[in-house]
Amino acid sequence: MKYIYQPAANKDAYTLLLLHGTGGDEQDMLPLAPELAKDFHVLSLRGNVQEHGMPRFFRRLGMGVFDEPDVHFRTHEMVHFLRELSDKEGFDVQKIVAAGYSNGANIAGAVLMLYPELLAGAILFRPMQPLHGIEDPFETSRQQPVFMSSGKMDGTVNPAATAAYATLLSANGFQVSSHDINTGHNLTQQDIDLAAGWVKENFR
Repeated sequence: MKYIYQPAANKDAYTLLLLHGTGGDEQDMLPLAPELAKDFHVLSLRGNVQEHGMPRFFRRLGMGVFDEPDVHFRTHEMVHFLRELSDKEGFDVQKIVAAGYSNGANIAGAVLMLYPELLAGAILFRPMQPLHGIEDPFETSRQQPVFMSSGKMDGTVNPAATAAYATLLSANGFQVSSHDINTGHNLTQQDIDLAAGWVKENFR
């Protein structure tokens, strides 16, 4: 997996895991890192899947229709990569806060569902529920905070589905903070400001 790692001065810091949207790469979200979390290690990944030459974190069958077996496979692959990389780069795998946009938010959400105890928290910009019909319950005892922001005029994501997804995560022990922003699927400064405030509140 292609990645960029920028260590913080404090080796015990949290790690901000940046996960791009469709067509982005490991450079895409880097400018957001200092705005979201100043003193964190920064790890930015590039998705392993190509869709018409555009990097993604997992395959989809159509707009808003995910290839769920591939979601499972790619999530396990990414978590395995993070565990190996934490040994190599020296960050604490229990102190990762994911920040994903669109497809990146969805792979982060899949980690919350398949490895509920792994992430210390997650920022999900324009998320959709990545998996349905998971047979095993995925409760977390860590009660990690999760930030979600959706666009009121988003043509890609159904607001009712996002609300149901937030409810599902809450029911499984995550502390969800949801925001509806007056915009479409694009990321806005308001998203960044709200998420930065959430980071300050939860990861002092």
